[in-house]
Amino acid sequence: MGKHLFGTDGIRGIPGEPPLDDSTLIRVGMALGKHLWAAGGAGARVLIGRDTRESGPHIAQQIACGLAAAGAEPVSAGVLTTPGVAWLVHREGFSAGVVISASHNPYHDNGVKLIASSGMKFPDAVEADLERVILSLDAPASLPKAPVGDGKKALHSDYLEGLRAAVLPGANLAGMKIVVDCANGAASELAPELFRSLGASVVAINNAPDGRNINADCGSLHPETMQKRVVDERAAVGVAFDGDADRAIFASGSGRIVNGDGVLLAAGRYLQSAGKLRGGAIVGTTMSNLGLERALEKTGLTLVRAAVGDRYVLEEMLRIGANLGGEQSGHILFLDDATTGDGMLTAVKVVSLVAVCGSLDALTRDLKEFPQKIVNVRVRSKPPLEELSGVSRALKEAEKGLGDSGRVVVRYSGTEPLARVMVEAERAEDVQHWADSLAAALKSEIGA
Repeated sequence: MGKHLFGTDGIRGIPGEPPLDDSTLIRVGMALGKHLWAAGGAGARVLIGRDTRESGPHIAQQIACGLAAAGAEPVSAGVLTTPGVAWLVHREGFSAGVVISASHNPYHDNGVKLIASSGMKFPDAVEADLERVILSLDAPASLPKAPVGDGKKALHSDYLEGLRAAVLPGANLAGMKIVVDCANGAASELAPELFRSLGASVVAINNAPDGRNINADCGSLHPETMQKRVVDERAAVGVAFDGDADRAIFASGSGRIVNGDGVLLAAGRYLQSAGKLRGGAIVGTTMSNLGLERALEKTGLTLVRAAVGDRYVLEEMLRIGANLGGEQSGHILFLDDATTGDGMLTAVKVVSLVAVCGSLDALTRDLKEFPQKIVNVRVRSKPPLEELSGVSRALKEAEKGLGDSGRVVVRYSGTEPLARVMVEAERAEDVQHWADSLAAALKSEIGA
């Protein structure tokens, strides 16, 4: 049976409305607390972090109430990145973690992500069990305010110390000018502090959150301001995070945007040269550009593709024993350093690479990206694609027409009512033609 509350990245919605109404949030806390009690008995401590959305404190309090009602101890990390919570849960012995964030979505959305004691997301099967409990629990619409321990200062310090330890050997960041776009999100204080503590000259932008400006025309989805600022400031490199800083997009000193594919290429080659790349492959997704695959082949490396979503990249990495993987969106996993994708960790690695090996332009020079187009089609339902005759027919025609010169991916979003069409090919006109054809077929059969 499919899950109704949990998508590929936790529970998402509009605060105050199901599934982010107070009753459901309390039941989420209670279900997690009951799960931890069953797994280990009394004494469960749960770390709660959030991004800068105005709805975050209230959601965190409701979940804390549910946790306390189930006998668990909630501990607040305040405003902290999603990977920061994951890192601290794993390193400091928390029973679980909760992150209040909707990642790269606008401020009026929010979400709840649950993290296991391993520092990784709970497996699908556990989320399904939690969901069954959440939906079956009888919980009051409200509970007395729960006492929440505050470990913010020490926890933030520990996390930053862990990131500083990830600087590559021989990298000296002293005096390096870096533009840091914090997306008015969870990295707004932490990222500038991190790089200044490493000796860099930091130009921080979009680091004044007001509860509503998170991801607003800034950050990894809108890196243009960061890109321009890098050129204007004559900086060595620029980085743009998303709202919860689990992903990062970069700009080279010349102002060229470098996404997750470029990071995987540069980092993969470095790890290979240092004899530290495990598994003989790098794990990407079905959306990774064909150009990355071709560039890696020149170095004797293989790109293994997983389904879209960091949890599926991680599963494949663990399956084949790889220690580097990620997504085009800038969600990169360095498993030797962390259990989840971390934008600030990725930034430390990339800035270190620039310090040790030269410009980001040079590191990604031979990554020739195939023309690629992604079309989002709003849908009214999500039936299996193979049951849609018109879509199946259009997909077969596209695959036959492109042959070995391109790729087509059609999938549903895990968090929004969207079908995503991705087409890439050697010729831009082929990309446009087949993307339009597939989008039209989707709109005709299930368009909203």
